[in-house]
Amino acid sequence: MSFWRVLLSIIFPPLAVIDQGCGSILIVFLLTCAGWIPGVIAALVILNNRR
Repeated sequence: MSFWRVLLSIIFPPLAVIDQGCGSILIVFLLTCAGWIPGVIAALVILNNRR
């Protein structure tokens, strides 16, 4: 996880997970709409998950 991805996930979480798939973008977008903090946490968890 690079510094720029972390910074992007703090500024606009759905854009940070754009390459992780449609489901991840949708989940992070909905959580960001519900509140900024849940969206940031979800984006960081998705980015930290190594497959």
